[in-house]
Formats: sequence, C-alpha cells, structure tokens
Amino acid sequence: MMDQKKEKKVVEEVACWLKLFEDGSVDRTWSGPPEAEFMAKPVPPHEEFINGVAIRDITIGAKSGLGVRLYMPERNPNDEEKLPIFVHFHGGGFCISEPEWFMYYHVYTRLVHSARAICVSVKLRLAPEHRLPAACEDGQSVLLWLQAVALGKLNESWLKANGDFERVFLIGDSSGGNLVHEVSVRAGFDNLKPIQLAGGILINPGFVRVERSKSELDKKSDSPFLTLEMVDKFLGLALPIGSKKDHPITCPMGPAAPPLAGLKLPPFLVAIAENDLILNTEMDYCEAMKKAGKDVEVLVNVGVGHSFYLNKIAVDTDPQTVLETNRLITEIANFIKKH
Repeated sequence: MMDQKKEKKVVEEVACWLKLFEDGSVDRTWSGPPEAEFMAKPVPPHEEFINGVAIRDITIGAKSGLGVRLYMPERNPNDEEKLPIFVHFHGGGFCISEPEWFMYYHVYTRLVHSARAICVSVKLRLAPEHRLPAACEDGQSVLLWLQAVALGKLNESWLKANGDFERVFLIGDSSGGNLVHEVSVRAGFDNLKPIQLAGGILINPGFVRVERSKSELDKKSDSPFLTLEMVDKFLGLALPIGSKKDHPITCPMGPAAPPLAGLKLPPFLVAIAENDLILNTEMDYCEAMKKAGKDVEVLVNVGVGHSFYLNKIAVDTDPQTVLETNRLITEIANFIKKH
C-alpha cells in the first residue's frame, strides 16, 4: 500500500484569511462565506478605459520584484493640467491582501475618477515571510522610483505625461494607514526633490496599544474585516520578533515612538469609523497629533465599522454604508483639491 502524502501541520490560523504551516509556507486562500469570496479575487489590468479608468501593472524593482498597479483616469485630449498622484498602501494587517483584489479595485477606480488623480498602488511584501519594516521599505522604494521618473532617469509614460510630482499624496487603508504615517516620517529625512509630499490620508488606520481599549473590549464591531483575533494574530506575525503592540509602527503616539512634535509631516486627513473596533486608539492618535501641533483633519463616518467602504456587498445594499462611502470619497477629493 502506497504511503499517503503527509499533510502539513498548521501552526497559526486566522479565520477566513490565513493559514501558516510549520514549514513556513502560508495559504491565503479565502475560506469564509462563499458569497464574499469575489471581493478577494484579483481584477486583471486593462489599459482601455472602463468606467473612465485604465489600469496597468508594472514591476519597478528589477532585483526585489517590487510592483505597483497604476490607475489612470480618462482625460480630455485638450486638458494640459497635471494630475495629483496617490501612492496607495493596502490594508490587511501587514499579512494579507493585494492591490489587485476587487475590494480595492471597486473603491480606487471610483476615487481616481472622482478626485481626478493617478493612483500608484503598491504590491507590498507580506508578513510573516517579510516582517515589518519590510512594507515600510517598499513604500520608501516607491517614492524613490517616483523621484527617478520625475527626474527622467526612469520612464513611465502615464506618470511622465500626466502626473504632478509636486502634489504626491500617501493614502492607506487600515494597516496601510500606519504605513502612511511611517513612510511620511521617513520621507521627512530624505531628499526627494522634485517630489513633494502634499498630504497623507489615513483611512481607519490600524493604531493600537498593548492594553485593550474600550472599543476593543466592547467588541461591538467584530466583522470579517476586523476582529480581535485578527488584531492579535496578524500583528504577532507582522511585527519584528520580540516586539509588542507599542512598536512605533503600530503605536506612533506611544512612548516607544519618536516624539510627534519633532517630525516633519505633511497635512493629514484621518478618516475614522464610528463603530470601528479600534476607534479609541485611532482617536488617541488624532489627539496626540493635534497636541503636537500637526495639521490634522478628522473625518468621522457615522454608523459604520472598520473598512466599511471596501465591503462591496454593503456598498450595494446598505443605505448607511452607501451614504458614508459617498461622503468618504467626497471628503478625500476635497482634501486633495485643498492641497
């Protein structure tokens, strides 16, 4: 009788999203409700304009393999005005998700069209294979690549012909919001001319503390997009070994982080959701930033939870999610126009 192939042992699992095996391999196949699987499926690039937006995937790091997805809004042939540039960091607790997923496609095609901007969505390296600060380094690398394009050292036709390199915005969802802060901090120490960071947009950023906050203890908004299990397990897999949640990337307002007052940061828009599991620590961050004299606008989306706008099912069916998604996109577009 033939020996059956030994099944790999699972050493860590995050419901619906991730399995880590003892050999270090990771399975990120969606295992939640089948009706939600479409949101975690990749959308192929299309260089023809669909709903006013075209998409291109490119590799920008020959050695690293680092890639980005570009979103380009359709333009009037006579329009010579340059477009602001978003550098987008996706969420997923630093452990899951891809810019190609439908949940990002449906939001960022719409945002690019509404805000009249080009989006550069970064294909971040994921933990646990690549623990932090790997994703932060990827964000820095994309800014240096943009600088090389702006200087004519590298070519990217959409950006070169249409992009305003003096109006670059960082935007991130959930853990991607953490990257907006951290990459902005790092950019403050780099000479990126002619690139200018005009602003940062942190959407439901994943800021936490070692101690549970009131909103975490209340657990009123456990959902497939954020649960206490996801907070604990993803950060356990993503943070440098030996680090806790008070690490500067996850708690930039905490004692382990550099003082906010001494940081060179652009204006920030922080969007928080009223029913977010980590609402209290997001508010702590906003208050600490304001106390440090930083330029911070806060948008509170009412009656919705963490990353509500990514949930296409709710965006299509729930009136409150529809209302607050429209409001979020409008306020981001307004922030871009102001800066």
